[in-house]
Amino acid sequence: MPATSPVTFSVLDLAPIAAGTTPADTFRKSLDLAQHVEKLGYTRYWLSEHHNMVSVASAAPVVLIGYIAGGTSTLRVGSGGIMLPNHAPLVVAEQLGTLASLYPGRIDLGLGRAPGTDQATAAAIRGGRFGNPHDFPRDIQQLQAYFSSDNSSSIVRAIPGEGLEVPIWILGSSTDSAHLAASLGLPYAFASHFAPGQLLPALDIYRRNFRPSATLAEPYVLACVNVVGADTDAQAEHLSTSLKQFMLGVVKGKPAPLPPPVDSMDGLWDYAQQQYVEQMLAYSFIGGPATLAHELQQFLELTQADELMAVTNVFSHEARVHSYEVLAEVLRGLPKPVEQLAV
Repeated sequence: MPATSPVTFSVLDLAPIAAGTTPADTFRKSLDLAQHVEKLGYTRYWLSEHHNMVSVASAAPVVLIGYIAGGTSTLRVGSGGIMLPNHAPLVVAEQLGTLASLYPGRIDLGLGRAPGTDQATAAAIRGGRFGNPHDFPRDIQQLQAYFSSDNSSSIVRAIPGEGLEVPIWILGSSTDSAHLAASLGLPYAFASHFAPGQLLPALDIYRRNFRPSATLAEPYVLACVNVVGADTDAQAEHLSTSLKQFMLGVVKGKPAPLPPPVDSMDGLWDYAQQQYVEQMLAYSFIGGPATLAHELQQFLELTQADELMAVTNVFSHEARVHSYEVLAEVLRGLPKPVEQLAV
């Protein structure tokens, strides 16, 4: 096996709750997965923030980051992301500063502007702050100030956190975030695993408008995609029906724990629902090694992404771990993209 890959590869863990299991089961599986992918050479392991969802256990990503970082030794562990409107910047700085003090050089802070939930739950989270204007760019700059050594003379300081310069990433699923990441000179992570339509325009905006900063000299793009890998295409397609059923529940407004795979989706969705789900999952790579290699090479040539982050939602934990094994093998075998296609 070649020692290196033409692209950095990482993991996004949505902490899915499989049918018939508990959040505690999910967390144990997450740690086991993190320990496996660490050995496989994955760079990052990010955890998301979602609330009031029976299918997702990642309501407290800061706690899970500490759990995963404490059980691994080389992975960069971070948030993909923390939804900043739900939190005061000082609290985020203190929490991530604590983690960065415990696990030096291994903590990432990915930030999003969505609530990560429905409006009623967002109101419960934010309390009296709900409905107040939220300035996402200002809050990011406030976080940067808290992490800076220059903040030592400020009346309000993040202890721990000050001077640690925790890496900040802008997360996005639209072109708005691309403008912001470019203007601040920060790395940009795009959620193409559920919002594929805006990926190429967003990357074009980010690269054309990027302003070098003390953080980053050149644009850096991370693209998050769905991956279901297996030994054969047929096996992968079968496993992927869990993801398709999960997304169908979202489309129908009836989310449920991640279900076991089925032999066929026929009868589970109508034509319109199928089209909607397949559109949301447009950047999903499902198959055996040869299929994944061909399709991922095309994707990397199209996007020129610096890093690929894979989210794999399948029912079986063993199949999920194996999917990441297959993906690592495939990515190490790819040639470097030789041409950047117009976006």
